[in-house]
Amino acid sequence: MEGQKTLTKEEKRKSWNYAIGMMQVDGVKPDAEYLELVEKEINGEITLDEMELIILKQYDETGRYQ
Repeated sequence: MEGQKTLTKEEKRKSWNYAIGMMQVDGVKPDAEYLELVEKEINGEITLDEMELIILKQYDETGRYQ
């Protein structure tokens, strides 16, 4: 996107650590697969949009993990 700042790996990691911490405050423990996707996003292997699609494909219409 035009005008959107590209974050460094360090900035992405800091943001993800904050987000995961907030999830844990709410009692949600991210599983290994989710954390693997986070690492791929931090390393630029996938985008946030791709990460979202991967997660959505793992759940059926009732919200159950496939």
